[in-house]
This record gives sequence, structure tokens and C-alpha cells, in this order.
Amino acid sequence: MKILRRVMMIVRNSSFGATAKVGGSNGRLGVLRAAIALVAMLALALPSPAVAANPELETVLKASRQRIEALDYRATGRLTKIDGAGKRTTYRFAAKAHWFPDGLKLLTEISGPGAEKTTVLAHLTATGRMSIEAMLPGEKTLTPLPFERWNEPLVGTDFAYEDMVENQFFWKSQELLPSAKYGARDCFVLKSGVGGQDRSHYDSATSWIDSGISIPVQVVKTVHGTGQQKEFTYFGLRQTSGVWSAAQVEAKLPGKPGSSLLVIEAGSPKAHLGAKDFEVGGNGQ
Repeated sequence: MKILRRVMMIVRNSSFGATAKVGGSNGRLGVLRAAIALVAMLALALPSPAVAANPELETVLKASRQRIEALDYRATGRLTKIDGAGKRTTYRFAAKAHWFPDGLKLLTEISGPGAEKTTVLAHLTATGRMSIEAMLPGEKTLTPLPFERWNEPLVGTDFAYEDMVENQFFWKSQELLPSAKYGARDCFVLKSGVGGQDRSHYDSATSWIDSGISIPVQVVKTVHGTGQQKEFTYFGLRQTSGVWSAAQVEAKLPGKPGSSLLVIEAGSPKAHLGAKDFEVGGNGQ
């Protein structure tokens, strides 16, 4: 608006004014038309003001992010791959997560069914930047996992490395779709899109979030470049020590046989973890 006002001042004080004096009313009309045209062209060239924020969207995003920013848990359980014939391959896992001043750290150790062991350390900042380190079977230390491998199956399951963190709530593009029911639950429907500095092998993630407890009951992610979708369904929602969580998460590729299950068997939602708990090979392991 300041730029437009300045343009109008220039118009009034420029040679257009002289023209108006010479040409009388016709001259003034011509100047006015020229000024209007100039202002219109500048208005089109200037960036339009940002669309006012959607208060309901802000509320849903804030609740989802605060839930993650409050994480401080230990959990143990099993990770099972079920193939198209119904055969099950089961791994044991131990996981712990805590939100530090510089963001979330999630450390997961997966073992079996043989003696092999896979360790994954994911780090998510409040700005949505994520990094992953891994220590694969036969390796002795954690090393950065290249982004090109984030979408690889974790120990052969339908969960990819980057699926271990709900980073979609921190992506730059967020859109609140019409509310809907998922089963008997009333849900907000949030569509998160990758943009800016976001790093993901997905283009988008649509989350059905229970409107009463702000926890997802279903998430559908769309794979970049292929359009393939992956469904994550949350079962056994429960509250322990004031913290809501799911007892089980199923990952499945629609139209393809089989699925994978992540089942929480025990744990503490308020583990009071510290930095040492995430030192692989140290006191935390």
C-alpha cells in the first residue's frame, strides 16, 4: 500500500499534471485513466497479502505438534511382517524418545529373528528438519543414513526408516479438509504436503486425527513420483499417566497382500530421559 500511495503522489506531481493544465478536462481525464492503469498494473505485479490463517487449522496443528514435543517414553514390543501367504516374521524392538531443546530424538533397536541387530536414531527439529543415523547388522557405530535410503523397508517390513517419526505435522504445507468420521470417531482431517526445505520420499500425508484426544487413527501417505499410497492404522488407543498412545500400528500398501504390525507390549510414557540415554554403546544402551 505504501508503494501505491507513493505512485499516486508521483503521478500528481509529475508531467501528467502539466498535461492536465494544457488539455483542460480532457487532459485531466486522460491523466486519471493513465494513473488508474498504472496503479492496476503495479497491484498485479505486487505479491498478494497472505491468506488469513485458519484458526481451526492452527488449533489442530498446535495440538499435534505439542503432543510430539511432549514425548518422553520407553517402549518395548514386537515388529512383525506378514506376507501374502500369512507367514509371519517377527522382530523384537526397544524404543525411546524425548523432546530436547533442539528437537526430538527417537532411538530404536531392532533384533532377531537371528542374532542380527539394527539401531536407528532419528532427529526431528521444531522447524521440521529431520536426520537419520543407523547402525546396520555387522556395523559397530552409527553413521548418517543417506536421504536416498530413508524410504527403504526397515528390516524388510512395510515401515520405512522415515516412517518411525511423525514428521508430517512439521511440514510447511498444511491444509484442513472437511471433518469426517473414521469408524465411530469424529476426526479432523489434515493434509500435510512437502515443501520448502522438507525432506521426504512422500508428497503428502493425510491424517485422520481424533478430535477429542488429538491422536491419529489413520494416516495415508502418497509416495513421491509413483502415487503409491501407504496406509497406517492405529489401534487400541489408550491413556496412561495422562498420555494418549496407540497399542498397535499397522502399515499396509493398498491392493497388495500382507502388512506389517508394530505392537507395543510394555513401556513408560514418562521415562524422564536425558542425553545419555541416546548415546549408543554408552549408558543409554
